[in-house]
Formats: sequence, structure tokens, C-alpha cells
Amino acid sequence: MDNNSGQTISIWMATTKVPEQSPLAANTHADVCIVGAGIAGMTTAYLLAREGKSVIVLDDGRIGGGMTERTTAHIFNAIDDRYFEIERMHGEQGARLTAQSHTAAIDRIESIIAEEKIDCDFERLDGYLFVPPRQESNGDSKEVLERELKAAHRAGLTDVEQVKRAPIDSFDTGMCLRFPRQAQFHPLKYLNGLSRAIERQGGRIYTGTHANKMEGGANARVETSNGYIVTADAIVIATNTPINNLVTIHTKQAPYTTYVIGARIPHDSVTKALYWDTLDFYHYVRVQAGDHYDLLLVGGEDHKSGQADDGDQRHANLEAWARERFPMIESIELRWSGQVMEPVDGIAFIGRNPGDPQNVYIATGDSGMGMTHGTIAGILITDLIMKRECAWATLYDPSRITLRAALEYASENINVAAQYEDYLTGGDVASTEEIAQGEGAIIRRGMSKLAVYRDEQGALHQRSAACPHLGCIVGWNTLEKTWNCPCHGSSFDRYGRVISGPANSNLDVASRKLA
Repeated sequence: MDNNSGQTISIWMATTKVPEQSPLAANTHADVCIVGAGIAGMTTAYLLAREGKSVIVLDDGRIGGGMTERTTAHIFNAIDDRYFEIERMHGEQGARLTAQSHTAAIDRIESIIAEEKIDCDFERLDGYLFVPPRQESNGDSKEVLERELKAAHRAGLTDVEQVKRAPIDSFDTGMCLRFPRQAQFHPLKYLNGLSRAIERQGGRIYTGTHANKMEGGANARVETSNGYIVTADAIVIATNTPINNLVTIHTKQAPYTTYVIGARIPHDSVTKALYWDTLDFYHYVRVQAGDHYDLLLVGGEDHKSGQADDGDQRHANLEAWARERFPMIESIELRWSGQVMEPVDGIAFIGRNPGDPQNVYIATGDSGMGMTHGTIAGILITDLIMKRECAWATLYDPSRITLRAALEYASENINVAAQYEDYLTGGDVASTEEIAQGEGAIIRRGMSKLAVYRDEQGALHQRSAACPHLGCIVGWNTLEKTWNCPCHGSSFDRYGRVISGPANSNLDVASRKLA
């Protein structure tokens, strides 16, 4: 199956069919044009439509067809970078606004579901943060949890408490923190409900429509690949990572690939809750109920996107980790991966796009908290467009410079710079004869590198291996059958067609063909 975002299938994709929308077929106008039909774009469209704004949503795939369909849909205010780190980089007030905004996002999701009567498996539940035995044996357990408990309380989450263990019978987590009133849902069912509500309020959604060019200012417009143009008073780019921002934002965040398994377990054999450990990168666990059995969703094993091609091993590692702690696992039903954008200072970038006119907005930097950050984006960008004050605006301002994140900024950008050394290395293979059917590889030819895919019939498909964003050499992703950029996270399907940004065009046609 060939998907918008990759080869693998998530639980949400397997259990929900998203209604197809028509492509844009004429020039048109709206108060606001939103590019991207994931959680951020659809929430923004819904809230603006509620305010009486005419809205158009464009997406080159289907609704939710990017990273929203690849989440595990934890909805939480526990902050995966820890509150004591947010406080270090943004101060106590910044930490309080972080807690306030994520809590408000959970509440807003719940109220939208109630008001629009969306059946999407939403439920409130507790979240538990625990320290793995390896860290505990190093004496880190008490210090990490005590620091986080105090920081969470200072941030206003006074109901967070320390408990002796998480409610898991099969293994003892030891002392952990309980975050009450977290939540979970089925994200594609939720977006289906949002799409119906948007259209009922006069909003228009066009899928299969690629936005080629976006211009803000008095004559703001979005030009599409099928030749039609949307003019608008404001433009919102909600494409997980901005496709209209060449450099600025991409130096302040980094793409990470994360992996998930869906393990079959008997009904009610694991207490429903959200579970996280404190590893860097951490494991995250939740339960999704099914008709005949439950699925234990276990994620983790993150790495910089495009800088490893060992998805099968990462999934095997997750399975080994999960089976050791959850012996009731009967089988692994699903395996998939996704990508998260990690901002260097732990906070998403939501607001006016740096360097663009005042009527161009972006939402990016989900930091593994896409469901709440996407909802915060909808609330905040709606306030900005409606010219209302929002206490969160400065915290999430994409133009911000966080001096206390200087080391993180330098580390990520040194890593990016190192990727350009790929121009000097050989290819993955010396000859196309070494490429199996259904696989891809990089081949050097003279001063150039080619991304070569051999299809199931044996035919070769060749493209330039240079990412059209800033020229990094892409790498083959065996798990998802995609080409991934190791610098800024752009991805392309096996034939070189762009899937996700910051690149906004396909890999170039190879200048010389291989036999």
C-alpha cells in the first residue's frame, strides 16, 4: 500500500477511512487560506470558521495524511522535555504559560468533541512518568522526579503528585509522578468530525492540491500545482515543518524519526493510562481498545531523520522492551514510524513567519506533543488573525531567540553541517545490479549522486539525490520505502515525489541515466 506519509500502516489508518475531498478546480478567494490538513491546520480552520471567517484548507494528500495519522495520540500537559528544562530556558513565567496552554488545549479538544458530537474514543486518564531501572541504579530516580515535581507545581500544575508506582501489575515502575486529567483519542476520527464541522460552517477543504508558492502582503495568494490560485487576507502554513521558510526556522529545530509497535493484548490486561519513562529518548505507552482485543501502543527508539536506516531493528528493540515489561503481549499486529520536529528550546513555533509580511503564519515544532501543540496553534493563530491579545503569543513567537538554548542550537546545526560531507563519500552501492526489487540506494556518478529505486517489475527510477531544499544528500528508508533528508527532514516517495517539507518540490530528474 502506497501512503501519503510512508509504507507502514498505523492503527488509525487501519481502522478509519478518511473521506476523500476534491482537488481545487478554480481560482477562488477566502479570508484565510490554510496549507495543511493535519491537526494544526484543521483546528485553525475550525476555530476561524466559528469566528465567521471564510476558510480554505489545501493539502496535497488526504485529511490527516501527514504526521497526524502516525502519532500515538497522547494528549498531555506533562511536557516531554520536562518542566525544569522549560523553566531553565524560558523562566518560571514561560513554564507557567506552557502548562496553561497545553492544559487549555486538552480542554478545547474535549469541548469541541462534546459540542460537535464527535465519536473519536476520547477519554480522560492519568499519565505516569517513571524512571527506568538503569537510571534508578545510577541514583537519578529521586533527583529527576523531585525536580520535575517542584517545577510542575511552580508551573501551576499543583495536582501533580508523587506515587509509589504506576498502576501496572506486570512490572514495578517504582516511584513515579502522576499527572491527572490527561487524555487520548482516535486522531483520524477526530479530524473527520472537524472536517464535517468546518464544511457545515461554510469552510472548503481541497485535497490532492499541492501549494507551490505562497506570498503574503496586500495581495496574498497561494499558487497550486494544478494552476489555480487562492487569494486570501491571511495565509497559515500548517505542514508540520514550514515549506515557505527556507532557513530561519530550520536552524532552530531538528527532525527526529520515532517508531511505534501495536501489540495485541487481552482486554483490560493493562490499565488505561499514559506512561512515559525519563530516558532520552523516552518510551511512551498507551492502550487502544478494540472489538476483540486491545492494542498496547509502544513508541520510542528515536533518531535524527535520515541518519539511520535500521527501522526493523528499532521495532525489534521496542518489542523486546515491551515484552519484558508486559508479558501478556500475544503478538505484534502493527509497526510504523513517524517524524517529530524538536525545537532547540522545547517550545513550538506558532505565529507570524519571520521575514514574511504580517499576514503569513506558521505552526511547527511539535516536539512529540503534536496533538496539544496543534490545538494551541489553532487557538493562538485564530487570536492573532482576530487581532485579540493572547498571553501565549510571545512564548511561541517563531522569531524568538532563546539564549539559554545556545548549546542545543549549536549541537543541532553542527550535526546538519556534517551531513554535507556526504558529497565527498561513495554511494551505498557501486552498481544498480546490487539494488534489489522494491529497494533504493544512492549511487555516485562522477561529481553527482543519484537516488535510484528499482520497482517490483525491475525497472529503475532515477533522481538527483540532492534535496531541493538546501542540497543535502538524501538517504533510503527501507522501512517506509522513502527518501529522507538527513539535514532538515524532507521526505520523498520512492519515485522522488515530495511527501513532506521543508522541501516543496520533487527530487530533480537525474541529468544522466544509468543502465
